[in-house]
Amino acid sequence: MPSLRTVAIGAVVALGAVATTFVLVDRGGVPRLLDTSGCTAEVDGHTVEIDLEQAENAALITAVSIERGLPARAASIALATAFQESKLYNIDYGDRDSVGLFQQRTSQGWGTVPELMDPVYATNAFYDALVKIDGYREMEITEAAQAVQRSAYPDAYADHEDDGRALASALTGNSARALWCDVPGDADEDSDDLDEAGLVARAAVVRTDLEARFGSLSLGGFEPRGVSSGHMDGSAHYEGRAIDVFFRPINDENQQRGWAMATYLVANADRLDIKTLIFDDRIWHAGSRSGDGWTDYRVPSSSSGDRAILEHRDHVHVDVFD
Repeated sequence: MPSLRTVAIGAVVALGAVATTFVLVDRGGVPRLLDTSGCTAEVDGHTVEIDLEQAENAALITAVSIERGLPARAASIALATAFQESKLYNIDYGDRDSVGLFQQRTSQGWGTVPELMDPVYATNAFYDALVKIDGYREMEITEAAQAVQRSAYPDAYADHEDDGRALASALTGNSARALWCDVPGDADEDSDDLDEAGLVARAAVVRTDLEARFGSLSLGGFEPRGVSSGHMDGSAHYEGRAIDVFFRPINDENQQRGWAMATYLVANADRLDIKTLIFDDRIWHAGSRSGDGWTDYRVPSSSSGDRAILEHRDHVHVDVFD
């Protein structure tokens, strides 16, 4: 799933001797230096600040590890590696024939340029090599990364161990509600037409994306021709704009899985035009309140029923802009 954004590189040369490289991310004409959108992860006192494109790539790298059933350690290694190699951007240039998130080289047998520019392919290629290394789970992150990459600068990965570990902890759900994003909270008007499953086009895209990244899921909150009951008054479910992802029964393992899903979605909220996320009695809103992170969710006083369900402790609710 190649990125929808463009990374442009420029250089300023001073006195013919010093070159400074800068990166501009095309976000609808808003220069990166003036764009306040981005994501924050806070884990055990360590804070990581990344922009939205970096967050999407970090979430994808972690989602692939989850879908493959790999430990969080694998995601930590992969994220630290991608930080060092590309700053978590899917770039089409590099040293010699290196390209992509992990700066993998066609001449070293990693794949073709089109394959390596596909973040899903590149990430799987990285994990394919990582899992062949005996004892990688017990290795220092920089040692495991070097065993895969065979870099000329083997110690450089150590500079990104803390960031990789924090992002992995948040995105795997090991650290609940530890990552949130500040996004513009706007989207072009969408059609009200429902597909055969009962979802508007944007919600259908979210469903397809989740199933592509995480495989088979327990989904609900929609049905052919739309739903007409079973949800709170004014619910986006009645408009075909919402999906529920269930993680039952309520236990520690499923809470972690739910937070992994919710965190993936918040990291991709801008790309997927997500308006609201709710899980485990916490809510995140796109737009002016998005920078507040995961705040307490208040069940409407008019609601009745199972408290755990009303507080969304057994399912992630996601709805999109209309």
